[in-house]
Amino acid sequence: MPVLHPAEGTADERGEEILAVFETAFGELLAADPAAFRVKFRKMASSAFAFYRGTASLFYHDLERERPKPYESHPYLDERTSRVWIHGDLHAENFGTYMDSNGRLVFNVNDFDEAYVGPFTWDLKRLAASLALIGYTKALSDGQISELIRVCAAAYRERIHALAAGAKDDDVPPFTLDTAEGPLLDALRVARSLTRFSLLDSMTEIRDFERRFAPGGGSIELDAATRYKVLAAFDGYLETLPESSLTRPDSYRVKDVVGRRGIGIGSAGLPSYNILLEGNSDALENDVVIYMKQAQTPAVSRHIDDLTVRDYFHHEGHRTVISQRALQDHADPWLGWTELDGAGQLVAEVSPYAVDLDWSDIDDLDEIAAVVADLGRATATMHAAADDESGHSLVPFSTERAIDAAIAADEEGFPALLIDFAHQYGARARRDHQIFVDLFRNGRIPGLAGNGIR
Repeated sequence: MPVLHPAEGTADERGEEILAVFETAFGELLAADPAAFRVKFRKMASSAFAFYRGTASLFYHDLERERPKPYESHPYLDERTSRVWIHGDLHAENFGTYMDSNGRLVFNVNDFDEAYVGPFTWDLKRLAASLALIGYTKALSDGQISELIRVCAAAYRERIHALAAGAKDDDVPPFTLDTAEGPLLDALRVARSLTRFSLLDSMTEIRDFERRFAPGGGSIELDAATRYKVLAAFDGYLETLPESSLTRPDSYRVKDVVGRRGIGIGSAGLPSYNILLEGNSDALENDVVIYMKQAQTPAVSRHIDDLTVRDYFHHEGHRTVISQRALQDHADPWLGWTELDGAGQLVAEVSPYAVDLDWSDIDDLDEIAAVVADLGRATATMHAAADDESGHSLVPFSTERAIDAAIAADEEGFPALLIDFAHQYGARARRDHQIFVDLFRNGRIPGLAGNGIR
């Protein structure tokens, strides 16, 4: 396969390239909140995998030569498979639990902030490279890593084929408390042990017989003007909810609002707000916390030239919500969008039932293989969900049939493509991580000169 650009060149040259990509992806937000990015970059410095998680922009920059056209030069990509709904940041830690709109705990793909329309292979390559990085940290051999990616590819292929052949829910059930096994079942059981009351207790207090946000813990008290703007944006959000979500209007009565500042690997510098709502009854233990967060430009969108896709979305908040609803069956009923100060906002519940897949204790090779297979199946199910039957016009064909036909044209080449890419980009990410650490620690990142210690 062709060598990924730029696999050659000196560390200094690659460092300059990384800085240029960071300026495009993070420059505006970094200038607005350098302290948040200092925290983000320290988290990214902790490991090659953490660096990989935080650099989807660099990943797609390096895939620049894999643009969808001309189709003939890109295995498995044609006019349809280059234009499906993709997650955009599909790595091995973006899987976890959520409670769907039917009240069922499900293990599946999560975090759709980077979702867009593009080549289905980009999701699979990003996942495969992340598995190579995890395998490396667990001291697996190159041969063992290759076999894990082959297992993931085979599980994806099998599930896509079954869905293309018309398999029903009973044939390909979601991962629930009744069907999941191993670490996936463990995550679901942990999620089931969590309670809304515990979440509320950690974020709120009861004052004068009413629940309010507790001071401290990262909460920022809002001035009257900001509070008014947030509440006006909240009113706009209500208009984006499905009618089925509005069965009890009192559920949306606002009790309190606070500001927060995003400092995670994916949300550094993004202003956000928490809003406390009445919930589905007058009981204080049923109150609901939702968040309103400025949505970001997805990294993959900078490398897709399709104006039909770009013009489909009102703003990034709208894109994030429409994408999640397309890719995730029975999504969060609180999921919606709005605008604040001219910027698109994502709105969703701060769920008490969200548990991410924890790789730290998954060390047995057979268990790793079983988990990797399940991630492949979950990815296939996600890709198949967003097509002509999802209620959106942007992908007006059966995704699973298109992908199934593309893979069928070269069955043996499919896992080989992912294996080769995973090893190559995994090695690239490990080298890039060291280059990034040296840039960061030596004050070479513009806007973050110095170490931030007073």
